Amino acid sequence: MGVGLDFAVARAESALTWLPGWFSAIVVIVVLALIAVGIHAVGLHLVRKSRLARGRMSQLLIARGAGPTRLALVLLGVGAAIPALGFSLAVTQTLLGVVFAVFLLVVGWAAVAVIGLMGDLYLARYREGLGENALARKHVTQVRVLRRASQVLIGLISVGAALMTLPAVRQYGVSLFASAGAAGIVLGLAARPVLSNLLAGIQIALTQPIKVEDAVVIEGEWGWVEDITSTYVVIRIWDWRRLVVPLSRFLEQPFENWTRESASLIGSVHLHVDYTTPIDAIRRQLETIVHASKLWDGSVLNLQVVEATAETMQLRALISARNASDAWDLRCAVREQLIAYLQTEMPHALPRRRLEIETSRRQTPDKATPRVERTVIRKSTGS
Repeated sequence: MGVGLDFAVARAESALTWLPGWFSAIVVIVVLALIAVGIHAVGLHLVRKSRLARGRMSQLLIARGAGPTRLALVLLGVGAAIPALGFSLAVTQTLLGVVFAVFLLVVGWAAVAVIGLMGDLYLARYREGLGENALARKHVTQVRVLRRASQVLIGLISVGAALMTLPAVRQYGVSLFASAGAAGIVLGLAARPVLSNLLAGIQIALTQPIKVEDAVVIEGEWGWVEDITSTYVVIRIWDWRRLVVPLSRFLEQPFENWTRESASLIGSVHLHVDYTTPIDAIRRQLETIVHASKLWDGSVLNLQVVEATAETMQLRALISARNASDAWDLRCAVREQLIAYLQTEMPHALPRRRLEIETSRRQTPDKATPRVERTVIRKSTGS
């Protein structure tokens, strides 16, 4: 096959003798590349029509591998034709070195595609019920972070290996590998944020202080972990904004994770009522409201007097729900219905402010005991 290819290249060059040598070589390389692309297209079409492409995994593998295999076939054809183009030994070696360097990049590209494909196939089984399934969120987080960390490492290794094959830029490839250690001080310092976040991503995947769809409070914002990349975390805030936080932030500073072990949460509702309020009646009404709601998970339900001020009692209702969203909606619904109940059934239970005024009046000397008049003024407030 090599002899036949050399003969075909020689015949093509002889037909282009009227062109400059370097230009005819470029024409031959372009033609060979186009032929390789055509062969690849025909082969890909036949594979897609065969029985091998019936499975979902096979279809995804063909789709992901189309680009790397096309470029690899072009490189093989061009690399096999370069020695027959009549270049000098130095030029031929340089061109072959470039082809080999690009081929290493293609191998890295293929490895990244395979890792991405395997990760997608594994994550496909956890598409439904991710918010309430702690085990599913654990696996999704580990696969996503480790997949991206592996892809970044493979990319760095591929680029470094490709640069080291070229004598003119070999020092940059060595420096790229040395940036992770003590040899490349300048490049190491420049790459420190990237490497620290990369290592932080691996640590988060293993220890899992956060998982995908965890409800967290960070930087004073409450939201859900939407995505964990190799360098940062995307928080989907309750009002649909996005908060982008570096990965290292979750390992170096404290934050709240409401769903680390379970998605269930306990919500609280606080009410201020008058001292004359019958607590048992409000407790019965709370039970009626919560039992009628589909948001309650059936675990926690109680009402307690948690504070007594000079003017009111503070009641705290504790209710549980399956996740943070349900807990918030349930709290709002309970608060609204309890206030409506107090307004219609117990208006005297609303907070009041009492004001007592004591006045005295002088009496005639023939009476030994003065009379004291006392007036009580009650003023209701809407606090």
